[in-house]
Amino acid sequence: MVRPSEPAAPIPDAPEPAAGSARRSPPTERVVQVLDHLVAHPDTRFGLSELARELDLSKPTCLGILSALVDAGYLMRDPVGKTYGLGPALIVAGRAAQRGFAVGPVAHRHLAELGARFDAACTASAVVGDRVAVLDVVGPRGATAAASVGEVFPFAPPVGLMYVLWDTDERLERWLAREPTLPVRLDRPRLQRVVDECRRTGYLVESLTPGGQRLFALMAGVVAHDLAPELRELLGELVSSPGERVLFPEEAPAGELLAVNLLAAPAYDPDGHQSLVVVLHVEDEIDAGEIARRGAALVAAADAITAELGGRRPER
Repeated sequence: MVRPSEPAAPIPDAPEPAAGSARRSPPTERVVQVLDHLVAHPDTRFGLSELARELDLSKPTCLGILSALVDAGYLMRDPVGKTYGLGPALIVAGRAAQRGFAVGPVAHRHLAELGARFDAACTASAVVGDRVAVLDVVGPRGATAAASVGEVFPFAPPVGLMYVLWDTDERLERWLAREPTLPVRLDRPRLQRVVDECRRTGYLVESLTPGGQRLFALMAGVVAHDLAPELRELLGELVSSPGERVLFPEEAPAGELLAVNLLAAPAYDPDGHQSLVVVLHVEDEIDAGEIARRGAALVAAADAITAELGGRRPER
């Protein structure tokens, strides 16, 4: 989400350091050193003493690095053998990077044009492994985006509907069958209505309460089911049903302003499946006519991304 910042005097950019004179961070370099060593030996698990010796690090320093990387999911620790190896977060990061190299320049160009047209932030994100990864963020000058490139969110109900909404019914049901991140009370009639309407218009209109926005900020980087049961139940009271935040603008009285958080539309791969979700952040009160105007522009941008990437819309 993007919140315009208070006007402030521009701060001049720092001069680019001359080649070879860039500031270095020894602690960061040690983290990279550990990761590089494990990536170079993907089939080997190392104990603390062995790693410290091979990398010429003190054991306390090496242990601190390993513990932080394990907590973040980049490494895994075998509690029996007390050895360390590569973790699942590297899979997510690698797939996001791979996808980003393929679609990045294409999506970025269209996001930038869309953001400039509406003076708004735009994002591109996709399902990578079992998480949703933010692949690109484009925002107007002076705005701060709540989401950042590389950030991940759980892909399990009630989070992630827009990543299967325009795909096959089978993929939608598969997502619904995933163990929920938060307690879910599924409202089937409303969900079907959301699916039908969004597939008809080609885009989704979503509104979030301040509490709901805080929830999704808290969920950034959280792996499904890592939350304590009490916290999951509490957060579940904020968002409990997939599709409950979706608006139906055409049903609003003429001229009525609706609090809109974002509009979302899909880009497709060559098989006609969703590959990306492109989002235009609004966070304002606008009427149905303005929603339709922005929605049409968003769909056009998503369709252009689909075409340039060799994708196609599915036949329904």
